[in-house]
Amino acid sequence: MSAPQTRPAANSVAPNAGATAEPLLEVRDLKTYFSTDRGTARAVDGVSFSIAAGSTLGLVGESGCGKSVTALSILRLIPSPPGKIVGGSIGFDGKELLALSEQEIRHIRGNDISMIFQEPMTSLNPVFKLGDQIMEAILVHERVSKAEARNRTIEMLKRVKIPYAETLLDQYPHQISGGMRQRVMIAMALVCRPKMVIADEPTTALDVTIQAQILELLRELQEEFGMSILIITHDLGIVSDLADAVAVMYAGQIVEYASTPDLFTSPKHPYTLGLFQSRPQLGRKKARLDVIPGTVPSPLNFPPGCRFHPRCAYVAEECRVTPVTLALVAERHSSRCLRVQKREIELSKT
Repeated sequence: MSAPQTRPAANSVAPNAGATAEPLLEVRDLKTYFSTDRGTARAVDGVSFSIAAGSTLGLVGESGCGKSVTALSILRLIPSPPGKIVGGSIGFDGKELLALSEQEIRHIRGNDISMIFQEPMTSLNPVFKLGDQIMEAILVHERVSKAEARNRTIEMLKRVKIPYAETLLDQYPHQISGGMRQRVMIAMALVCRPKMVIADEPTTALDVTIQAQILELLRELQEEFGMSILIITHDLGIVSDLADAVAVMYAGQIVEYASTPDLFTSPKHPYTLGLFQSRPQLGRKKARLDVIPGTVPSPLNFPPGCRFHPRCAYVAEECRVTPVTLALVAERHSSRCLRVQKREIELSKT
C-alpha cells in the first residue's frame, strides 16, 4: 500500500467514475470563515470532494458541522459580511466558480446548479403565487414568453407528480401541504434542467411516508434528466438509499470519504461508527439508543489535534496534539483518524 495522501484524488471514491472521467463538480481545500465579535468561526475548514456527472454524493454529519455552509459556498451565497470564502477552489463543468463575476455566478445559480433548500414550510415566499415563483426561474434565465414559461411550469409540476398542476399555479404556499410544498421546491429547482442539484435536508419536517415518496421522486428525476446530486443530511438511511458515495463531515472537515457500500460495510472513522451505532434498528433490545457523548465543538475554538478526540472512545495521547489529515486507508476509502491510518500502514508491511 502506498503512503497515505492528504486528500482523495478526484473521483477516487465515485463508483461510476472511470479513470479518465472529469468530475462535474470538484471542491478543493474550501475554507469559509465568519468574523464575529468573539473571533473567527472556521465553519468550513479545508473541505475537498468531487462529484461525477450523473452521480450522487451524500454529505452527512450532525448539525453544526458545516454541511449547509459548504453548499452555500458552492453557490457563493455566503452573506458578506460576516462570511467570506478565504481559500480553496470550486471547479464546475470546466469553470472556476470563485473566479466568476457576480453577474456570471447569477447565470449559474438556478440554471446550471439549483438548490432545494432545507425547510419546505418557509422556503417559499408566502405572498406570491406558487406558479409565479416557479416561472420566475425560467423568465430570469431564458428568453421565453410568459405563456411558454407557464406551460413549462405546468409540465414540470406534473413531472413531480402533482395531479392538479393547473389549479396549483394560482395557489399560495399556505394552501398546500408540506409534502406538496417540497414537490413545488423540486419543480422550481429542476424547471431549467440544471446539470446539478444541491438538496439540503430535502425531507426535513416530512413524515416517513412522504419522505420515501420524495426520495423516490429525486431518483426518478435524476435518471430522466441525468443530473448530479449533492444531498445533505444527517440521516444515514437516506444516504444508503440514494447516494453513490458519502463524505462524512465533522467540525468543518471531511473525516471519512468512501463509496456508499464501503462506508456501510466497513466504516473507518470513530465518528462514522458512532453515527451508525446511534441509529434506531429493528429488533433492538436496548431501551435507549446509543449516543456520541458531548457535542460538536464551536468553530470559534476547535480542539487541537484530532477535532473529534474529546468525544472519541479510542482516543490516544497523540490524538490530542497531532493534526490529522484525510488519508487513504483502503482503495477509494479515506479517513481522518491516526489509529486507522497507522493500522493500515502496519498491515501493508506484513
